[in-house]
Amino acid sequence: MHAALARRGPDAAAAIDRVLELDRQWRAVTTELEELRADRALSAETKRRLARAAFAHTAAYDAAIVAWFDEGETLPPSIHLALERAQEVRYGENPHQQAARYRQVGHRGWWDDMTQHGGKELSYLNLYDTEAAWRLVHDLGGSPAVAIIKHANPCGAALADDIETAYTRAHECDPVSAFGGIVAANRPVSVAMAEALAPIFTEVVVAPGYEPGALEVLTAKKNLRVLEGQPPGRPRFDLRSIDAGLLVQEPDRFIARPGDWQVVTKAKPTDEQWRDLELAWRVCGWVKSNAIVFVKDGQAVGIGAGQQNRVDSVRIAARKADGRARGGACASDAFFPFRDNIDELAAAGVGAVVQPGGSLRDEEVITAADEHGLAMVFTGERHFRH
Repeated sequence: MHAALARRGPDAAAAIDRVLELDRQWRAVTTELEELRADRALSAETKRRLARAAFAHTAAYDAAIVAWFDEGETLPPSIHLALERAQEVRYGENPHQQAARYRQVGHRGWWDDMTQHGGKELSYLNLYDTEAAWRLVHDLGGSPAVAIIKHANPCGAALADDIETAYTRAHECDPVSAFGGIVAANRPVSVAMAEALAPIFTEVVVAPGYEPGALEVLTAKKNLRVLEGQPPGRPRFDLRSIDAGLLVQEPDRFIARPGDWQVVTKAKPTDEQWRDLELAWRVCGWVKSNAIVFVKDGQAVGIGAGQQNRVDSVRIAARKADGRARGGACASDAFFPFRDNIDELAAAGVGAVVQPGGSLRDEEVITAADEHGLAMVFTGERHFRH
C-alpha cells in the first residue's frame, strides 16, 4: 500500500511518512501513559529516552537554522548535520560491521521515494553501488543509456536508439566484470531488455519505470533487486571520514563542455569521434583514478581503473577492448605524464584522445600523438575520483 501510494510522487510519499511517524509517536505516548497509570512515575530508562528525543529534535532545529544562515556558502565555517536513521541494512561492507542508511532531517532523496518491486533486502554495498550507477546513467545525456557498476567502478556503459540495445552494448563492454553488477537505465525497462538481462546474474536493476510485462520477467528472479526511482539530486557536500573529523569538498561536476575543449594536434576528431570522446569523458569521470575509458560508436569497450600508474590503466583498457577500440576514442581523467601512454593507445588502435592537459610534458605527448596520427583534445578540467 505504502509503495503504491509513494509512486504518486514525493509529496504523497512525504505525507505517508509523516502519518506513519505520527502513528509511531502516538503509540509511544500511549505506552508512556500506561506506564504512568501503572507505576505513577516514569522509569529512568523512559525519562532518558524522552530526553534524548527532545534534545535530538532541538538539535535538528538548530542545525536547520544554521544551514539557513549558510545558504550560498560553499564551505561554511562550521557544518551542522542532523541525520536520522532511514533504513536498516543487514551489515556493512563486511558481516562484522553494523550499518544503516541515514538521511538529513527534513530532507528526502530518491532513496526515500524509491519503490522496490522484488528481490532481497538491499545491502550496504547494494546502496553504495546503486547510487554510483544511478548518478552515472543520469550523467550520460538524453539518449537511451545504460550503465553497469561493479565495486563502485563502471564496467559497462552505452548509448543507443532503444534501451534494450543500450543494455546489450553496455554488457558487451566487460561481461566478466558485469557478473553480479548493478544495472542502471535512464528509460523504462522494456520487455526485451528484461529478457536480455534475466539470464545474467545481476544484484540490482534500477530504472525510472518498467513497461508492462517487464516486471514479471525480472521479479521472477528471486535474488534480483528491482528498483524504480526518481532522478538523483545533487548533494551539497562530499564527505569522507578522517581521524577526529571529515574531509569536505563540493561534489564533482562536469563544467567544461565540448565546445570549450581545445584540439591540440594536427589531426582533428571526426564527428563520430567527437560523440565518442564526450561519452568516454563522462564515463571516465565516474571511474576510480587512474582512469582510462575506450569508447567506439557510443559503446564503452574497455575500462582501466584504480591503478597506481596511468600506463597500466591504458594497458588494462586495451586488453579488455581487444581490438574493438580501433578508430574510436579514449578519455583519461588526468593528464598523460609520459608519451608511453600515447604509444600504447596507438597500438590499441585508438583514433582520438581527450584529456585535461597540464603536464610539464604536454608538448612531448602532443608530438607523440602527431607521430601516430591521433587527434588529441584538452578539456582543461580534471576528474580524479578516489
